[in-house]
Amino acid sequence: MHQRRCRAVAFSEYGTADVLRMVDHAVPEPGPGQVRIAVRAAGVNPIDWKIRSGAMADVMPLRLPAVPGVDVAGVVEHLGPGVTALAVGDEVFGKAVSGSYAELAVANLDALAAKPAAMSWEVAAALPVASTTAFHAFAPLGLSEGETILIDGAAGGVGSVAAQIARHRGLTVIGTASPHNHDYLRSLGVIPVAYGAGLAAGVRTVAAHGVDAAVDAAGQGSLRALLELTGNADRVISLADPSAESLGARFVYGEPDDMSGILTEVGALVAAGAITVLVARTYPLADAAAAHRDSQSGHVRGKLVLAPI
Repeated sequence: MHQRRCRAVAFSEYGTADVLRMVDHAVPEPGPGQVRIAVRAAGVNPIDWKIRSGAMADVMPLRLPAVPGVDVAGVVEHLGPGVTALAVGDEVFGKAVSGSYAELAVANLDALAAKPAAMSWEVAAALPVASTTAFHAFAPLGLSEGETILIDGAAGGVGSVAAQIARHRGLTVIGTASPHNHDYLRSLGVIPVAYGAGLAAGVRTVAAHGVDAAVDAAGQGSLRALLELTGNADRVISLADPSAESLGARFVYGEPDDMSGILTEVGALVAAGAITVLVARTYPLADAAAAHRDSQSGHVRGKLVLAPI
């Protein structure tokens, strides 16, 4: 009996985006507590190309060939043993464990949420990593309504969602971005400041006494400025620079608790219009390499998505 196959993007060696290839891939089988999803859209995140390049090989070793991608949105196609909380045909979004750049992907039940009917597949696929990362970053900061938070890299996929979640929680948000993205940040209720050299001085023009907390979502060497502006290493988080810990700040990685609950909450906020997700560009699955190159350019406003699949 022949094993079922599906189309997927995979790489057999670490390297540039050129190592990505369309392949005929074995259909992944869901285990206990898992479901298989017919993928409608897959989000592209910087972690995808960092893994593909080999930069993460020491901390996230892969068995090659591997299918990239975590963010996924689609329709439940097959239930793993013991799964009763979902049914075949349910529309879901969340994080895949088998690689999401594929026609079919497997996900853990506790990393999925029901997709609101009003939410497009593309937006659903753009949300999981960005929203769960934002919640994971905010958890140790002890944020209180009325405080001011600085988000370095606020126009990017994670930064823009984090900024809106902070605004929804009653915080004043200052966000860094290149000047051509400042109007976009203002549209999100964020006070824009130019990133890069002179960051601390630029922030003090809009917050003379500094800020209460800061999140580095860019990984462009801003940590010393963020520490200066907060005056408290306990209230500085980096999502992109592991050297944060050598400076006394926190480097946040891994998965937050209650991913399903976070996705459900953020999905409801998006469906209600309280949070806007900008999908900067969509690509066919076969153009995953182009999506990686664009993501690596560092100049993307919002999220990149592979869709429809």
